Amino acid sequence: MNDSDPMNLRDFEAVAMTSIGRMAFDYYAGGADDEITLFENTAAWGRARLLYRVLADVADRTVGCTVLGHELSMPVMAAPTAFHRMAHDEGELATVRATTGAGTAMILSSLSTVDVEDVLAAASGPVFFQLYLYKDREISRELIERVTAAGCAAIILTVDAPLLGNRERDEQNGFALPDGISIRNLTARGPLACDSDGGSGLAKFVRDHQDPGLRWEHLEWLRSITNLPIVLKGICRRDDAVRAFDAGASGIVVSNHGGRQLDTSPPTFEVLPGICEAVAGRGEVWVDGGIRRGTDVIKALACGATATLIGRPILWGLAADGQAGVERVWRIMAEELDLAMALAGCRNVGEITRDLVQLPGEDPRA
Repeated sequence: MNDSDPMNLRDFEAVAMTSIGRMAFDYYAGGADDEITLFENTAAWGRARLLYRVLADVADRTVGCTVLGHELSMPVMAAPTAFHRMAHDEGELATVRATTGAGTAMILSSLSTVDVEDVLAAASGPVFFQLYLYKDREISRELIERVTAAGCAAIILTVDAPLLGNRERDEQNGFALPDGISIRNLTARGPLACDSDGGSGLAKFVRDHQDPGLRWEHLEWLRSITNLPIVLKGICRRDDAVRAFDAGASGIVVSNHGGRQLDTSPPTFEVLPGICEAVAGRGEVWVDGGIRRGTDVIKALACGATATLIGRPILWGLAADGQAGVERVWRIMAEELDLAMALAGCRNVGEITRDLVQLPGEDPRA
């Protein structure tokens, strides 16, 4: 290992900052408004404590798990993130090769810069597809048919973005996709250029095309046109979590869009335990937002999550060294998780139980 090699997921960000342009870096790194939720997402994991077990015979361990019926190497997947070719020319192809090669799953963004068919052809494991519903329902229908035919194994419907959050970095930079990069699975929408007033082209795209009038009834329409499992991404309330399963969802993602939508919404870890308690095992609960360590994954699973997602670290690894950078991100995460489980006294993810984690304000003797 060289002195300059990243030792943990946070280290990749500094490397990426010197590897890509300001507009791309700010798009990936930024959050909404004052970026309070962006900061708190990461900080919240550090406020919980692990009450480790001893003399637990952890000589033989596995960190594998099952998600939507798929056997994964670890309870950590690649969150949907947009525009990978801004980080590296191979874009989502490098990401999917590294991610599925590591034995876990990738959620491909609707805003992918590589055709879904090419991404699936490069995959060696499950790929799920993140979906926005558009005002023109035929566009959504055609997209679902296309990703299903390509081999995507689930639909991850984003529900926390009726409009784009106020991302001031993107507005200041006049965010637009560089020449030669486009939203490949929505080519009918044309290139994504900056707004006429010099603001974010993505904000304009969302205003023009995404449907802010979505209601719970639209989930029934979505279920009527696909047999794929549907997971709702962007849940932060107990009642919405319960309603998602009432409406037939196979799972939910406790998420605040990486702090990029409504600033001062709660960090995901703060609401995760209550949501898991409310849904009481009715379906899978995934969580994202600020997860950077193997210990964070243990805390999420101890509070009831089925699996976790990481987003920005994948982009930083991609920007740092393409496919090899993403492979190193996954290797670090797997090694950290395995070590943390051993030190916590867990031989497998089934042994990661609620008594392992002490939340702020809880009595460790309880």
